[in-house]
Amino acid sequence: MYLRHLQVTDFRSWPQADLALAPGPTVLIGQNGRGKTNLLEAIGYVATLGSHRVATDAPLIRHGCERALVRVAVVNEDRELTVELEITAGRANRARVNRGAVGRPRDVLGILRTVLFSPEDLALVRGDPGERRRFLDELLVLRAPRYAGVRADYEKVLKQRNALLKTAGKRRGQAKEDPYALSTLEVWDNHLAAAGAQLLAARLDLVADLAPHAAAAYAGVAPDSRPVEIGYRSSLGAALPAGYGVPGGERADVETLAGVMVEALAGTRQAELERGISLVGPHRDELELILGEAPAKGYASHGESWSFALALRLGSYELLRGEAGEPVLLLDDVFAELDRRRRARLAEVAASAEQVLVTAAVDEDVPQELRGTRFTVGEGEVRNADPTAPPEDTEGEVKRV
Repeated sequence: MYLRHLQVTDFRSWPQADLALAPGPTVLIGQNGRGKTNLLEAIGYVATLGSHRVATDAPLIRHGCERALVRVAVVNEDRELTVELEITAGRANRARVNRGAVGRPRDVLGILRTVLFSPEDLALVRGDPGERRRFLDELLVLRAPRYAGVRADYEKVLKQRNALLKTAGKRRGQAKEDPYALSTLEVWDNHLAAAGAQLLAARLDLVADLAPHAAAAYAGVAPDSRPVEIGYRSSLGAALPAGYGVPGGERADVETLAGVMVEALAGTRQAELERGISLVGPHRDELELILGEAPAKGYASHGESWSFALALRLGSYELLRGEAGEPVLLLDDVFAELDRRRRARLAEVAASAEQVLVTAAVDEDVPQELRGTRFTVGEGEVRNADPTAPPEDTEGEVKRV
């Protein structure tokens, strides 16, 4: 899989940008603040429908504009598809594939798959559990796009159940217990367990499959460091069936997990009513990162934290490329943050990728193995730094099927 063309309009700082791309390494060179990261962010948005930098879409739209447009041409096994995403603040986004409208933007998920490594990834190790849950869910959707719908269903049910808990809890505190609200809550227990069990089972299987790749990647980038492990800590606690979520263990069963969740929700009913929130479910879970015998968060040095974050991304890349073809590898200004050994290991993996896009402030930050097609970014323009390169594609030249 590779990108053949990228076009953005009113995305972040870019009124307009067009890049003709090809397999192999592509390097974007430019000073900080000139828009290099914005271009990689646009590519990543097509793959995940989210930004690695902000939680909402509004900052993606250029100041003073009503919408942003991202358009890519993706080649996968000699078949080319064009994807257009129209991002509009305060309204539903729209998507097209080969100029034909699709029902929902998430219907484009799976056409482009990317793995992005950026300075923000340090939060995977040092940030709160939400950062790690997000990492798992984005990787899960890249692996199987249908889980975007599963996650959306779970979040919708969770929101509605929490609203009911708050209402029932207030009435209970006023000695006005509402039997109808409590019986309705039991119905929402079943809905939450049904959606949550699907998401939980998929996460557990993902962690079991990712763990050996992440451990091997860490050993490669930090061979003198302590070994690492990843694991899944569920809010179900000891009720979680043994063997789920561990390499070589049993694959998670959705029906079993749904039953366990219903029992756990019933057991926390009083505490939930008092606090007005759901205390059991994937939204309370944690991806555990273990360095040696201690949690990486709080115990890992700066270099070890960087190595662990890199290992999670490289492990993700190896997992995806082994299942359904190579994703596009995006490396956003990371070589300047790495020491010689980590640079060499990352360059070794990146050089073997079908396509890798790299951003850097200066040429010297980019390893020799990745010195392929080069663009300079500055003054609101992207210029091909290779004078012998063929002319860039225009919008009308994008091939469609």
